[in-house]
Amino acid sequence: MSEQSGTTARTGTTARRIVLVTGASSGIGEAVARELAAAGHHVVLAARRAERLARVTAEITGAGGSASTAVLDVTDPQAYARVVEAVVAEHGRLDVLVGNSGVMLLSSMTSLLTAEWDRTVDVNVKGVLHGIAAALPHFLRQGSGHFVTTASIGAHEVVPTAAVYCATKHAVWALMEGLRQDLPPTVRATTISPGVVQSELAQHITDPVASAGMVEYRRSAIAPSAIGRAVAYAVGEPGDVDVNEVVVRPAAQRP
Repeated sequence: MSEQSGTTARTGTTARRIVLVTGASSGIGEAVARELAAAGHHVVLAARRAERLARVTAEITGAGGSASTAVLDVTDPQAYARVVEAVVAEHGRLDVLVGNSGVMLLSSMTSLLTAEWDRTVDVNVKGVLHGIAAALPHFLRQGSGHFVTTASIGAHEVVPTAAVYCATKHAVWALMEGLRQDLPPTVRATTISPGVVQSELAQHITDPVASAGMVEYRRSAIAPSAIGRAVAYAVGEPGDVDVNEVVVRPAAQRP
């Protein structure tokens, strides 16, 4: 794990927290990392692409924030546990886990892209479970912690070509709600459900029908910084306030 730090760019009454953000090399994860660093927290950016992580971290620290990096594939539970252990060993604690890694491999069910179905479940669902398993023992031991997980507006609706994707996001919503009910009140759980957001997700769709449909659907996409601000709001609330879910979507998104 590599670390760089600088003068905090923005301060307030919120205590400085140690935050691990997955999927932080681009899109929503990058925006969340930038927003939380700007709020004065130390952010550990985790993803598979080391070069992208290094670039974003350098920009955060150049702006006065505190950040470090960890290369991580969330589908590997042992690797996830090692990253969390390393954060705790270096900083003495982990306060927030932002589980943001995800894929959006849309396709018609009739296309039978079963390898993509498996990949979607592995990243979007199992990746969340691996994060919970890695971080929860530390949260329970230290008597505090906060899980923030990115679901989607797809957790609340199903549209053509998105059956598997929406199923995984429904699962994330259910996991987070069940987790919240099982946790002691000192450990919080927040689900962030974005609508259409500017990101790389649609670039990885291989189904031509689904890919074409995304062109029009994504015309009203909002900047990922909007999601970053939502996460910062949930994290910044006092410990006795649990922001359970935030839905953030373009004003023009209908439905």
